[in-house]
Amino acid sequence: MRLRKFLLGAAMLAWSGTAFAQTKTDDVKTFTLKNGMKFLVLEDHSIPTANMYLFWKVGSRNEVHGITGLSHFFEHMMFNGSKNYGPKQFDQVMEANGGSNNAYTTENVTVYTDWFQKDALETIFKLESDRIADLSIDPKMVESERGVVLSERSTGLENSNYRLIGELVQSVAFQEHPYMFPVIGFESDIKSWTQKDLETYFKTYYSPNNTTVVVTGDITLDQVRKLADQYMAPIVAGALPQKIRTIEPQQNGERRVTAYKDISTPNVLLAYHTPQTGHEDYYALDLFSSILSSGNSSRLVKSLVMDTTIASRVFTFLGEGFDPNLFNIYAIAGNGISAQDLEKAVLSQIDNIAKNGVSEAELQKVKNQKLMEFYHSLETINGKSNSLGTYDVFFGDYRKMFDAPQEYQKVTAEDIKRIAGKYFTERNRTVGYLLPEKAEKVSTK
Repeated sequence: MRLRKFLLGAAMLAWSGTAFAQTKTDDVKTFTLKNGMKFLVLEDHSIPTANMYLFWKVGSRNEVHGITGLSHFFEHMMFNGSKNYGPKQFDQVMEANGGSNNAYTTENVTVYTDWFQKDALETIFKLESDRIADLSIDPKMVESERGVVLSERSTGLENSNYRLIGELVQSVAFQEHPYMFPVIGFESDIKSWTQKDLETYFKTYYSPNNTTVVVTGDITLDQVRKLADQYMAPIVAGALPQKIRTIEPQQNGERRVTAYKDISTPNVLLAYHTPQTGHEDYYALDLFSSILSSGNSSRLVKSLVMDTTIASRVFTFLGEGFDPNLFNIYAIAGNGISAQDLEKAVLSQIDNIAKNGVSEAELQKVKNQKLMEFYHSLETINGKSNSLGTYDVFFGDYRKMFDAPQEYQKVTAEDIKRIAGKYFTERNRTVGYLLPEKAEKVSTK
């Protein structure tokens, strides 16, 4: 995986004329080609560079048992040859033109990012259109990358405790919806993908009408439109993929899982089902996440890490999704602290908010943090492209990016108390323990 990032991490908050002075809603221009490929274009002539983001609506939620991991695998294959560019030439040509690239895959999307000098715009269109229209799925390259992904899976689980317990918790929290699948896929599936599996998956999901393209920087709308007509418009569109029909039933009781590893102290992960991105409670949930773990004065960090030695680290993560997903709370126990005591300490803070709420000052503090995050996210063309594409894909309209500050501002202390009591309940919770190997030995005596 070239880059694993969590979209919507830098969410936006309070409205500020200064923060939005350089980017306004009307500055973003949009058009859609006859084959369904949608473009968002934002001219920014502050520096002589530009970027292109391609948001493909395909991730592990589109997979089924037997082909898990294919979304992530194509993130690899898209750099391994097409009709006019051989394996690795995508990188070579881009670097020769002073550019660079990256990509990431999540449960919901696969995103490709290109950064380049403005004079290389046509080259980027050539590169991207070639691999979309005529990607090479050469069996020899498939086997080579299959080995890379298998190694990536094993080393990832070995090196990341969060990833190990996260996969286990996710597989238990979701019992029907494909969010149960790890993005990288199951080992047995990775080993058994067929050539037909690959060809069918690519044809299904890499159709031009299944993507949103964002181009930002020292370019013009006319330039982008002309090159899009020349290089992207001839790509034939396929039928849109079928919608995911499976709905995860409401959880009706706490679920627990335990795993063991050669670690020094227990790791605890608590996961709660929360609505899809764009739901009316999204902004309150995002602020709740900050109240819990953003900065040394946040509830969990202060009480578990700064004021005590209950935990050495704690963080929260609100998972984005086209469908209802998980809100994760992860903590690593301090020396001599049991998993049970760590869990109780986390739950006491959540229960306190559900019972007593938060102060206006505490809420305003995290709103101010969001303002700063937003301001910094729009200081670069990279941040602008990522934010515009994210809002267009997950919220349904890039214009909602400009509405977000007011939406955060509307959140009240009563909203925070309400969502704490609504979603963060025992029935809606899946708990994962990752314990030291020695704990397992002791328990089996």
